[in-house]
Amino acid sequence: MAGIPHDHYEPKTGGERWLHSRLPVLGLLYDTLFIPTPKNLNWMWIWGIVLVFALVLQIATGVVLVMHYTPHVDLAFASIEHIMRDVNGGHMIRYFHMNGASLFFFAVYIHIFRGLYYGSYKTPREVTWIVGMLIYILMMATGFMGYVLPWGQMSFHGTAVITGLFGAIPFVGDALQTWLLGASAVGQPALNRFFSLHYLLPFIIAGLVMVHVWAFHSTGNNNPTGVEVRRGSKEEAAKDTLPFWPYFVIKDLFALAIILVGFVAVVGFMPNYLGHPDNYVPANPLATPSHIVPEWYFLPFYAILRAFTADVWVVIFANWISFGIIDAKFFGVLAMFGAIIVMALAPWLDTSSVRSGRYRPMFKWWFALLVVDFIVLMWVGAQPAEGIYPYIALIGAAYWFGYFLVVLPLLGVFEKPLTPPATIEEDFAAHYNAQTGGTHTLAGPAE
Repeated sequence: MAGIPHDHYEPKTGGERWLHSRLPVLGLLYDTLFIPTPKNLNWMWIWGIVLVFALVLQIATGVVLVMHYTPHVDLAFASIEHIMRDVNGGHMIRYFHMNGASLFFFAVYIHIFRGLYYGSYKTPREVTWIVGMLIYILMMATGFMGYVLPWGQMSFHGTAVITGLFGAIPFVGDALQTWLLGASAVGQPALNRFFSLHYLLPFIIAGLVMVHVWAFHSTGNNNPTGVEVRRGSKEEAAKDTLPFWPYFVIKDLFALAIILVGFVAVVGFMPNYLGHPDNYVPANPLATPSHIVPEWYFLPFYAILRAFTADVWVVIFANWISFGIIDAKFFGVLAMFGAIIVMALAPWLDTSSVRSGRYRPMFKWWFALLVVDFIVLMWVGAQPAEGIYPYIALIGAAYWFGYFLVVLPLLGVFEKPLTPPATIEEDFAAHYNAQTGGTHTLAGPAE
């Protein structure tokens, strides 16, 4: 698909021409800042800049922390205390890093659900969606490995539980778990591996973010209507778009400033609120915490992992047809990773011809239920696996898979969507007039 017609960078001075002919970095910067952007984007499109800020924050604070951290089972916990007590500003750097991970995941979940609601995964943005899901998976890996590094009680025993999941894989599980840990149990080799990967993966994520941005710059941004920018001529495109700078940059920076007020308040007044008390106790292999709980951003998928016990009929059936190869533990692992895979397959599971959920009456209700389901799974993942909680988790897991594998494909057949506006300009004018009571339209800068 051809890009949106717009003015490209033209070097003006001799120095600019010299640099542009050898390394067109100024042209890349220009095309990024002045890329035509649909002018009807709403406030749900501000989370990209929050994610970029969170990534930069994590890398910057992580580089400083690693200067003082000691990746040794006998010294790791003490080195964290050294950072907190003896390094100038060390407690704030660590608190920004700790809570920065929560900000990162909070923003990425809103970013993902926004994409699911407005159909940002649909043609021609499938690759953009897949790259985004790869970033999310690497974020989960990085977050888990970072949680290991303080080497507290929850770090140690949480590592044993999560890495033990790989041991559930038939035939190769034990060998894979030993390879992952570097030994038969959690210890120094595992800490070395996770420390190394935790430091490396954010830079890989940064590279994938560049690919992600490149991908949607090639196809153009989606927008709340799901209607594409007109690409016939530069004049037509200008009616649907505004340059990213200064309009959307200022809007995004304003939103980021508001979000940072809340983030800094958490760091300053309640920095340990999202932490677990057991992780402030040095790791002791001989004393297992009564209730092992991962970080909050893993809880929905942790709930799905625990939902499929040996007495669930689908687990019994899978065990029977596989002649005992697929047991409850392995089925839970498949379900946990499958919950992410079905989300990644949304571009091919959604059969509706209308992109945006704004014009899909039935879809809105099913999607709202999905959001509630995600929150319920997050809550139940923090509860003990006893009483009524496993049943709630099972219902939540069933709906999660049912939404992507059943609801999305069938809605495209049975739903009668509303008619989207013909152009972005039409939607923008209708919204602007509704806000101001006027009857005129705002034109792009080319007009």
